[in-house]
Amino acid sequence: MELARPIFWNIREHYRWAEYGQYVLGGLVFLAFLWGTWQHVRKWRLGRPESAPGAIAERLKAFAKFALLQGRLAGDRYALAMHLAIFFGMAVLFLGTAVATIDFDFAYLLFGFQFLRGHFYLGYKLVLDVFAVALMVGVLLAFYRRYILRPARLKNLVYPTFPLDSFYLLAILFLIAVTGLLVEGLRLAAALQMGKMQPEWAAWSIVGNALARLFRPLSVDTLNRTHFVFWCAHGLAAFAFIALIPHSKAFHLVSSAVSIYLRNLAPPGALIVSEPAGVAKIGDFTRRQLLQFDACTWCGRCQEQCPAHLAGYPLSPKNLVLKLDERLLKVADRNGRNGGNAAGQSAGIDELHGKVVSAAELWACTACRACEEVCPVFIEQPRAIVDLRRYLVSQGQIDKKLQDALGSLSRYGNSFAKSDRMRARWTQGLEPKIKDARKEEVEYLWFVGDYASYDPRMVEITKAAARLFQRAGLSFGILYEAERNAGNDVRRVGEEGLYELLREKNQQALGAAKFKAIVTTDPHTLNALKNEYPLASGVAVRHYTEVLDELIQQGRLPVKPKLAGRVTYHDPCYLGRYNGIYDPPRRILGALGVELVELPRHRERSFCCGAGGGHVWMEDAPGVKERPAEVRVREAATLPGVTTLVVACPKDLVMFRDAVKTTGHEAELAVKDIAELIAEAME
Repeated sequence: MELARPIFWNIREHYRWAEYGQYVLGGLVFLAFLWGTWQHVRKWRLGRPESAPGAIAERLKAFAKFALLQGRLAGDRYALAMHLAIFFGMAVLFLGTAVATIDFDFAYLLFGFQFLRGHFYLGYKLVLDVFAVALMVGVLLAFYRRYILRPARLKNLVYPTFPLDSFYLLAILFLIAVTGLLVEGLRLAAALQMGKMQPEWAAWSIVGNALARLFRPLSVDTLNRTHFVFWCAHGLAAFAFIALIPHSKAFHLVSSAVSIYLRNLAPPGALIVSEPAGVAKIGDFTRRQLLQFDACTWCGRCQEQCPAHLAGYPLSPKNLVLKLDERLLKVADRNGRNGGNAAGQSAGIDELHGKVVSAAELWACTACRACEEVCPVFIEQPRAIVDLRRYLVSQGQIDKKLQDALGSLSRYGNSFAKSDRMRARWTQGLEPKIKDARKEEVEYLWFVGDYASYDPRMVEITKAAARLFQRAGLSFGILYEAERNAGNDVRRVGEEGLYELLREKNQQALGAAKFKAIVTTDPHTLNALKNEYPLASGVAVRHYTEVLDELIQQGRLPVKPKLAGRVTYHDPCYLGRYNGIYDPPRRILGALGVELVELPRHRERSFCCGAGGGHVWMEDAPGVKERPAEVRVREAATLPGVTTLVVACPKDLVMFRDAVKTTGHEAELAVKDIAELIAEAME
């Protein structure tokens, strides 16, 4: 007896009509899947065209990491195990069905042979059994998390049928796995009774063989009839799931994969402008953005990380994306009914502001990218929010304090409404005098930034940094009154025109200077200059912690590990998440001799201070439970033995020094810039 995969066992012999019915139904399901998928593609095409430049190898590598291996779930082991079990269980069972189809419909019918035979077939059965069990385990984990644990981030206010949607999809997947194993067990039990299979062969079907032992007391006729019932249930469940994919949450299996493949490959700090005048309606977004909205998995990880949401602001990145996707669906349905004819539009269905999203939601965002960093399908929530903000700016719907700051930036080039001649006043008393990079060549142009130049709380720290540069013999200079705000936060507020004006003036000043690299103490400035300014080729933009770390390692800053005590360090959003600079500040602290105690949320998961996205210029929104800076200070104050919160951003220092006062931690927690600590270690 030669071992080979049975072809339509029991079905061809007793229920031939079911064999033909499977092909007819399968064809209809395939057409339904294609039609449903086209409806999604039609939705995406409502947006503006946006190119996704090549780099195919890089895209495929990331696709494998983030789509197949769920790389962005690595920090949540439960979710990672659950998703991998479900995904690979589904994928392997689907591939197994495809292989079986090829084995019969092509190899056997066309060429008269089967390749699913012998030990290859036994291995095939073993693999399918293992992954069928994996699928069942993954589905049970999903049921437990969604309906027993019920984490808050999974609550859905936009699609109220979400729990039911997930329930029936998970139930169908579980039914597919269970019925598939039952069909196998019933077939094995009948085959063993009729002597058509050797017991050692059946043992390779580890689950099916265990079930076959339970079914052996049944007669062959009963086994055949029961097998047919479960065979039909298995096939119908599989066809139902495939047909439902484009019409349910399950479509993220397709849209998420496409979103990951087409994700933005530019540096995170290079903001892409969808529409310079701002987004007012769905069609103003780009096709890639509409794809991202459609790809949302409703997991709520973005909401869980959002500092605005956690502080009580009226913003949930998840609900914002889902509301945009819901409106996209309505617009697409309207266009479909009217054959794409704009004359048949329902009044106001395209409008977003005030009907889909509120101004309060949009202004709540700090543009910290915490949401985007954890999104498993690479949705660019901050980009969408800034696109929507531009429209609000064009309509004058902005905070009075923010409006005043933008006016000062337009008139004076800084948000402090100070004369440009006062920008370098902090240099008074420094010897030797800091060079003017417009008049003499320097190695480093120090782009100081507004807060480091004007804010009284920062001036002494700026001087300390200058003395460190001088002591190390660094050749550096500044632009004096020619420097303007770099425009990073202006752009993320949504004032694109003002940003371009500031950039143009700064480029003129940079063009008149002679330097090899740029250093800045402000991560916001670093981001704009490094990622959004068209600097000459080869001009590096570095944060002062990178330069100081290098000077210490070279021995040009002879610090000694003389400082004692425990400190914690806050990773600035624009230094860490936006530009990936995490280690230089930590190496500096190690060289100073202090013991670094990491905050619970650090590096790429660092919690925003709340100053970004223009919030440093805005009034606090009413009803806020606790400002993000206060949340962060309380987090630092709970660390045992920590007496100092170290920062490497002027805005962080301003925000946290205010927060230690308002939270009552001023006596036990000092907020210090890292340059202050270096200066102390060198005294």
